[in-house]
Parts: sequence; C-alpha cells; structure tokens
Amino acid sequence: MRIVFMGTPDFAVPSLKRLIADGHQVVAVYTQPDKPKNRGMKLTPPSVKVVAMEHDIPVLQPVKVREPQVLEQLAAFQPELIVVVAYGKILPREIFELPPMGCINVHSSLLPKYRGAAPINWAVINGDEETGVTIMDIAEALDAGDMIAKASTKIDPDESVETLHDRLAEMGAQLLSETVDAIANGSARRTPQNESEATYAPMLSRELSPIDWNKTARQIHDLVRGLTPWPATTMEVAGTSFKVFAVEETGADTEKAPGMLVGTDKKGILMACGDGKVLRVVEVQAPGKKRMKAADYLRGHPIQ
Repeated sequence: MRIVFMGTPDFAVPSLKRLIADGHQVVAVYTQPDKPKNRGMKLTPPSVKVVAMEHDIPVLQPVKVREPQVLEQLAAFQPELIVVVAYGKILPREIFELPPMGCINVHSSLLPKYRGAAPINWAVINGDEETGVTIMDIAEALDAGDMIAKASTKIDPDESVETLHDRLAEMGAQLLSETVDAIANGSARRTPQNESEATYAPMLSRELSPIDWNKTARQIHDLVRGLTPWPATTMEVAGTSFKVFAVEETGADTEKAPGMLVGTDKKGILMACGDGKVLRVVEVQAPGKKRMKAADYLRGHPIQ
C-alpha cells in the first residue's frame, strides 16, 4: 500500500520501521522541523526523520500544515493511506480526507480515556493499573475518531513512563501492522467512541513538578514516575533544590509534618508524607550535578 507517514518522536519510530518491514511503500514522511537541543543548541532532527533518511524516504517538515502548498504536495504523493503517530500537529479536514483508504492514528491510551498530548504520563500519574494503544480514524475533534483496534497492557505499580512508553510503542507498531492489513483486505471495523467516557491528558509543564508532600506516599510515588524523565518532580531539602527521578514507599510511619526530612539511610533520603507515611527518595539531580542515586549524592554531601 502507498502510505504517507506522519510522526515525530521516538514513540513513532517502531511504527514507521514496521510499515517498512511489512513491505508497504512509504512514499513520504512528514515530521516536525529540526529543533535546537542540548547546551550547544545544535539543530537536531526528529527520530522519525533519521529513520526515513536511512531508508531514502522523502522527508518533509512543514512549519504549518494548513498552507495550500502542503496539501498540493501531499496529494502529489498519491497516498492510499495516511498513518499518523505522535506527529504533534492537528490535521485539517482537507488532508485527512485525501487518501481513499483513510487517515488513521496510533494513540497511546485506551480511548476514549486520555485523549490529548500526554496519555502515557497521566495514566501513570493517576495510578492506573492498565493502559494500551488505540488505532482510530482521524477526525476534526481531538482524538475523537472511530476506533478500529485496541491492545491493552498492565502497568506495573513501580514502573516509570520510560519503560511503559517503550512497551506501548512496540505494541502500537504491531497493532498498526495488523490494522493496515485489515484495511487493505476490507475487514477493518469501526466503533464510535462513547463521548460520556472521554477524559483528557493535557500537555505536561514544569508547573506540575513541585512535590506536594501533603499528598499520600502513593500519590507522590505515582507523580514521580509519571513525570520522569521530563519535566521531573522537584523538592527542596536542607536548602538544596533537587530534581527527583525515583522514590520508594517504605511502609514506615512518622509523626513529622508533611514535607519534613525524616532522615537518611543507605538507600536515600527519607521524607514525611501527608498520610503519615515515609517515602524514600532514591534518585536525584542536584544543581550542577548529573542524575544519580541519592545514596551516591549523600556520600559526598551528607544531609543533617
């Protein structure tokens, strides 16, 4: 099948690779413009662009997709199907109605739950026990198109977004492969979403980072693993501000007020939570330092 692929970050890479491996003719890849990164602010290509170039697939990086020339150029590729995976741009009707076989999206949640930009993060932050991927038709409303296929996975209570992200990316690629075959042979079936069950997963920001120690140990634990690696949670202890990348529930009780330092041990920094429980901070980043185990930081910077 002649396919135009639209995607940008690491999450989209397995899906693009799978389409290529399945023998589809990926005639073009649309992705976000290169962006400056790291201290040198060197322009860095999106992950999807790197893969496309390795396979000699034309890459287009329009700043705006609503310009008339974008539609004209896209039409010239004569795609039978458009596949969208974490592209990061809202497509106008003229684009998603262009291909005769449709325009489908791989979304990292079990729709209609967690429509929006950060579904994996919010599933973890909210302490969900299950999530998954959904393949749906693109519609004008955000992530509201008819569903074609779903696959689910359990969320380990201690895993972070990093590992869950990678698992969902691979699941999405497998489900996409099956769905494209179903569309090609005419066996794909659509199911409308139940609007009354829709929830949203807004973009992340650093405003979420400061830890509210009045919350329970479990709520804080979920927030930390849901915001790792970015924007990461933050805390202040003994006058030093830390980014926090991992914590552990100890099960121990304390009478200290929420946010107070309970002490330190061989594994990390012990903090009081709103439910009277002690949470151990086990991975941090101090100003000017690298991300490291809290125990390693404490060896050189003991906290009284």
